[in-house]
Amino acid sequence: MTTVALGVESLTATVGDTPILRGVDLELPFGQIHAIMGPNGSGKSTLCHVLSGRSGYGVGGTALLAGTTLLDKPVPERAALGLMQAFQYPVEVPGVSLREFLSEAGEALGLDPAEVGERVEREASVHGMGRFLDRSLNDDLSGGEKKRSEIFQMAVLRPKVVVLDEIDSGLDIDAVREVSRAVEGMRAPEVGVLLITHYSRILRYLAPDRIHVMIDGRIVESGGAELAHELESGGYEALRARLGLEAPPRAAAPKASDFFTDTPFDL
Repeated sequence: MTTVALGVESLTATVGDTPILRGVDLELPFGQIHAIMGPNGSGKSTLCHVLSGRSGYGVGGTALLAGTTLLDKPVPERAALGLMQAFQYPVEVPGVSLREFLSEAGEALGLDPAEVGERVEREASVHGMGRFLDRSLNDDLSGGEKKRSEIFQMAVLRPKVVVLDEIDSGLDIDAVREVSRAVEGMRAPEVGVLLITHYSRILRYLAPDRIHVMIDGRIVESGGAELAHELESGGYEALRARLGLEAPPRAAAPKASDFFTDTPFDL
């Protein structure tokens, strides 16, 4: 059995003629939590979208999930292989309870219904989700509760590879601490966790095995906790300078004519 949960090599992604991912290489072993950090527009969310099978991208390179080719599979087959993504903005699904959703998802994955039911009750107690089980999915939940619900769903369905797309976004410090504990609780020999984040604050409360920095569609540096400390103290521009990476051209300041027509005061 392969020890690599997710292997990505020379992964590219374009929208039309615009390149976004420019050759991403990444290896996530089973049993480990890896974090990908990067500034806005660096390609972090695009990496999530490409791995999960979102349409609209021209994709090249390879991605293997536990040794099986991923990129040629439709979304349901990727899920069946063991890929699950927690969304940055979980949507509300009126009329479908969290319990019903997990029952249907378990059935689609070929899991034993009785076992799924037992997992739901057990993990609901661990994650404090019991009072939400019979409410519509994500209905009237706070941001932290929605993110906790995503992790609870993963604990029940037990994917092989977990992709967390900025699961700390929009959360106050207490919710970040709570979600961090839940992410750390997902660590297991049969799971690889890929945490995408913009800020280093979540890394104060969990200990990823590896940190990767993505800039301009590439992973440009990998390391341990010291890399997060460097980013916190100097930011991404300092890292660019250390690595000798050229900064992207700055967009020209907008003129009034970009917003209005017939403006005689643009000179």
